[in-house]
Amino acid sequence: MKTILWKMVVLSVLVSPRGNSAQTREASGADVAVPVMAGGCMDGAGAGEQGAGQESHGFNLADLDRSVKPCEDFYDFAVGGWKKANPIPAAYSRWGSFNILRDHNEDALRAILEDAAKDKKPIAGSNWQKIGDYYASCMDESGIEAAGLKPLEPELERIAAIHDAASFQAEVALLQREGVNAVFEFGSEQDFKDSTRVIAAAAQGGLGMPDRDYYTREDEKSKEQRAAYVRHVANMFKLLGEAETAAQANANKVMQIETELAKSSMTRVDRRDPDKVYHKMTVAQLQELAPAISWEAFFKEIGAPAFVELNVSQPEFFEELNLQWNSVAPAEWKTYLRWQLVHAMARSLPAKFVEENFDFYGKVLTGTTEILPRWRRCTQGADGALGQALGQFYVERAFPPEAKAKATAMVKNLTAALREDITGLDWMSATTKEQATKKLDAIQLKIGYPDKWRDYSGLRVDRGPYVKNVIRSSEFDTDFELGKIGKLLDRKEWRISPPTVNAYYSSQRNEIVFPAGILQPPFFDPNRDDALNYGAMGAVIGHELTHGFDDQGSKFDAQGNRNNWWTPEDLKNFQARGECIVKQFAGFEVEPGLHENGKLVEGESIADLGGLTIAYAALQKSFEGKPKSGEIDGFTPDQRFFLGWAIMWEGNTRPEFARLITQTDPHPLDHFRVNGPLSNMPAFAKAYGCAANTAMVRPEGARCRIW
Repeated sequence: MKTILWKMVVLSVLVSPRGNSAQTREASGADVAVPVMAGGCMDGAGAGEQGAGQESHGFNLADLDRSVKPCEDFYDFAVGGWKKANPIPAAYSRWGSFNILRDHNEDALRAILEDAAKDKKPIAGSNWQKIGDYYASCMDESGIEAAGLKPLEPELERIAAIHDAASFQAEVALLQREGVNAVFEFGSEQDFKDSTRVIAAAAQGGLGMPDRDYYTREDEKSKEQRAAYVRHVANMFKLLGEAETAAQANANKVMQIETELAKSSMTRVDRRDPDKVYHKMTVAQLQELAPAISWEAFFKEIGAPAFVELNVSQPEFFEELNLQWNSVAPAEWKTYLRWQLVHAMARSLPAKFVEENFDFYGKVLTGTTEILPRWRRCTQGADGALGQALGQFYVERAFPPEAKAKATAMVKNLTAALREDITGLDWMSATTKEQATKKLDAIQLKIGYPDKWRDYSGLRVDRGPYVKNVIRSSEFDTDFELGKIGKLLDRKEWRISPPTVNAYYSSQRNEIVFPAGILQPPFFDPNRDDALNYGAMGAVIGHELTHGFDDQGSKFDAQGNRNNWWTPEDLKNFQARGECIVKQFAGFEVEPGLHENGKLVEGESIADLGGLTIAYAALQKSFEGKPKSGEIDGFTPDQRFFLGWAIMWEGNTRPEFARLITQTDPHPLDHFRVNGPLSNMPAFAKAYGCAANTAMVRPEGARCRIW
């Protein structure tokens, strides 16, 4: 089971978990997003000269490209020098300051994990023992090679024993428990209409490529990728011991099954609409919708508690799956499940599986030419499986209490700026303003790390086969998620590990979360010039706050319920302003014939423009009652503010990865993410003295403004 249902529509992250092949592989079956979206730039020195985490408090003039005029292409002006000096490392699909900071955090995590792994007498069952053993089992390459496929024999034998619909259904449930994307997804999520409760949820799934459209597009590049995917699946079957002819036939069958699943799947744009993915029904109604599956039995087999109703996110998918469930022969379903099993576990198996997995998900889909060092992959694996256990030790070393206090104060300053912005809007009525302000005031703030850490006492971790630790951690997560069904929501729970270089807003929880991992230099540096800080981390904070009022967040009220709190006229005005954003971004061309999907990136782009607007206002307010700071390195405070935004997103991206992100990610590519919102801001044009006819200045009638 994949426990990602909770973030389908309700969660808006700053960036997507991407940027290297391992992360892209993690996302390939579900949410793919921007390269850890931000590329940014070192304070005081370019990344080429200075590693992340070293003390520095300014920006490097060498990162600029003065051959480009800021009013023609501000992104290339601000970071063009950095881009030329920082080619993408072979193991990365994108390289920027988010990646640099992430690598720095992983260096810190590696030190913790290696200390734990070297401890000869850890307390049995302690978090220290578990993170050490998990990491050690992953790093034990000789042990993994010697074990071969033996650790997966129970799963392979169960699949081989399938003989009818009932045994097939039981195996789907068991594989989902173990983290395999088998046929569809089942888990738990907040009820859209009662945010205090957690309910069961079923959703589309079962694909091996990043998105449904990879199976349906008819352009030449998509056809090439489908052919490469079939070759990859066939190669995996050969590694399982099948002959060439059988492996090719089985790969074609997998492609046929997944294509049918894809055709009935909802698009990413539609999945962003809360109204299109909320279809609450009773178990009896689901049984009527898809009678081929014995749902009561399935829920018991997967380990869910008894319940009466659930959300079926895509009813049409399950209607079509009902037909496919019986029309596909058991032998063909067994082939499909063998593939999904080896696909899910490939990175935990011997090197030949790891390398074949990388050849498609790394080289073909993202353009990377070299796999990450094993220690990085093992560090990421430990963070994924034991994020809060590992995070406790990270916080002790990297996030002192004073850093949390300073970050909290900055968020409160930005919240005040947004409150003032809402009050002054000329397109919104007093009635809607009152509701918007109530929602803003109700936003829960989470900074750095949770007040109560997750309990891992029920998870067994040892130094046996690594893949067994992976499976047990998946089963542990499955039980954790399913155990919430029918219970009150725990609003103190964190859904992100403290070392993560990211941030998010949840519409249903009405909360913003900034883990310790992102509250590090160069993104958060209390010793840096205020203008740069507000343009970088200030805009990020504003971005997350604004998500509460983007095209998704605006549909949820202060308590996190799907509820229309807008007057009809205000809602009409808001939607028209959002459409302005959609049209602008749809005009950005990624490569010949491929443009940004304006509707897909609408929410993130609204948040970027809103975040910048309120961060700029907060900066101006910070100058009240004291002299405005002068020029630094020839740039005024206002100019430095916009440089701060650009250097957040500096980065180089491989063409293959840019194409992947454009097709699957709700975040725009970095270049457009910087220039798009700035071209709508008169403050930017004023700061750089841009004439009305320059590329970075949109005509007044074409300018977008929401918050």
